[in-house]
Amino acid sequence: MFVFAHWLARNTGSAQMRGVSKRFLKCAGAALAGILLCAPARADTPASVDDLANLTIEQLGNVSITSVSKTEQPLSDAAAAIYVISHDDIIRSGATSIPEMLRLAPNLQVAQMSADSYAITARGFNGNAADKLLVLIDGRSVYTPLFGGVQWDEQDVLPENIERIEVISGPGATMWGANAVNGVINIITKDAADTQGGFADIGYGDREARASLQYGGKVGDDASYRVYGEAFSIPHDLVSNGARAEDGWTKGQAGFRLDWTPSSDKVSFQGSLYSGVEDDLPAVNSDIYGGNLQATWQHPLGDGAALQLLTYFDATRRFADGEGYGLDTYDVELQHSFSWRGWNDVVWGGGYRLYHDWFAFTGAVQYLPPQRDTNLGNVFAQDTITLDPSLKLVLGLKLEADAFSSLTPLPNARLSWKPSDNSLLWASISYAVRAPTRFDTDLQDTIVPGVLVLNGNPDFDTEKLTAYEVGGRFSPTSALSFSVSAFYNIYGDLRSVEVASTTPLPIEWEWGNKMTADTYGVEVWATYGVTDWWKLTTGFNIQHEDRKFQPSSSGLGGVATAGDDPNHQASLRSAMNLGSDLTWDADLRWIGMLPDPKVPAYVELNSRLAWNVSDKWQLAVSGFNLLHAHHLEYELAGAITGMEVDRSVFVETKYRF
Repeated sequence: MFVFAHWLARNTGSAQMRGVSKRFLKCAGAALAGILLCAPARADTPASVDDLANLTIEQLGNVSITSVSKTEQPLSDAAAAIYVISHDDIIRSGATSIPEMLRLAPNLQVAQMSADSYAITARGFNGNAADKLLVLIDGRSVYTPLFGGVQWDEQDVLPENIERIEVISGPGATMWGANAVNGVINIITKDAADTQGGFADIGYGDREARASLQYGGKVGDDASYRVYGEAFSIPHDLVSNGARAEDGWTKGQAGFRLDWTPSSDKVSFQGSLYSGVEDDLPAVNSDIYGGNLQATWQHPLGDGAALQLLTYFDATRRFADGEGYGLDTYDVELQHSFSWRGWNDVVWGGGYRLYHDWFAFTGAVQYLPPQRDTNLGNVFAQDTITLDPSLKLVLGLKLEADAFSSLTPLPNARLSWKPSDNSLLWASISYAVRAPTRFDTDLQDTIVPGVLVLNGNPDFDTEKLTAYEVGGRFSPTSALSFSVSAFYNIYGDLRSVEVASTTPLPIEWEWGNKMTADTYGVEVWATYGVTDWWKLTTGFNIQHEDRKFQPSSSGLGGVATAGDDPNHQASLRSAMNLGSDLTWDADLRWIGMLPDPKVPAYVELNSRLAWNVSDKWQLAVSGFNLLHAHHLEYELAGAITGMEVDRSVFVETKYRF
């Protein structure tokens, strides 16, 4: 694993290596196809109507989650605003990309900006570089330290392999560190033992063509594996005036996972390689490619105690017309959990992460120095104290240090009361930060040569949040469950644009920390079992943002530079089992107006009809954005026209063998 990591880090920066990586993906896909075609057929993998749709409301509440405390606990006991997108929610929605899957979470704001880019956040401050949401895939952080956000076009997981997606709205810095400010998304994939046999998925529509092939098998009695390959192509969107948006793209990915359970331990190895081409202008394409390797070891120590070690390597490359950047990430994390004196459940640990980046820009935008090694280290501890069988107090603290700021304490306190098996009340106060990035400290952007320059600020400070939350989770009947949470957030030292010099020309601007904000809001979602074959899920949130500059700020760009958010949104999802082999799902969403730049409110509908032809073969047709031929979801400040999302239809067939 480490030999491969070293090879990829040393060699994928060249144009020659980009070609090699693409050829590798083609060869890997061909080899994988050969493996699958030669693999023995399985007779024990039925494709029956989704099992989770048949679970009771009580069973759904007992689904185990890990993102709140880094240890397993029932969803009904989690003292946080957390929503779980299940595997069957994903499959039945017809979503093929992670951003489209995240639309299923009522506590997220998801806006498509182009065929290959999205703006996604929780509780405000959304934009093309939203930087207050931490995203993990099996514990591997996928936010980029270059600007603090997520390159969504680089993240891809087969829907078949996702066990669940845990979405926390609200800070999670004590457990997950800097950038877990407004929320945490944890994408958890299935063990290889749960994806045995062959699986083929082919889909085609007017907005997408996609195919994937996977096979899972066993190595002895205690090890399972899966290997997969996939590819897709998405055509161009249109802009508001009807012109082609020049945002079509294609991508391929291949990967593996191996799970080994020697004795009582659990060891996992997984990795992937991807390569894609994105259109930027008629004569300019962007190449994106990279890969990752990850290893996890879990060791029980008895009496409920456990030890876990996670390490991974991640490489990312992005180039357009010979210019771009590379980023390598090396990470190791250790965690220990145990019970003490019968009323303390403690989890503690630490981690170290090293980033190596380099930029190859010759135009107006530069990062100085063009190459930098940065690191991130932390230690943390959290104690869940049982004050009474129904009353628990959670106290936690993380100490984190990065290359751009001093040692930062990230405390958290939560109190939960469970007066009955069917209800939970909780309250919390938390502190979180968004750490400085290369974009904040090292940017040099010549906006108008000889006239206007925007520079990074070496003294850029962390953006800070103090968050107050209260909430409850209830199941008053066997058919109904709902969650309510309210929050009040106080932000300080938010990024602003300031005048850096008073010389006539060039005018110099720089990043500063002279914006503040207060936000508050309410989030509600509920699930209702109308009958044993029909379930409804609904969600609604409303929020208010009050942003302002400090008196000494220049106020350049206005407060809209911090993001563009609706003050309300709502959703309603219907899941029906129409007999033993037919399912029909519909998802209606209502998104409020974005104020600046102004984007009109809209209502849209997705729907999917699936037929299990046999226990191995499924046919499905999905329709997306069915109410309008096209609509606008987000627009960049200063853009002449916005890229619109089109109505589309997607036909899909899945076969197991």
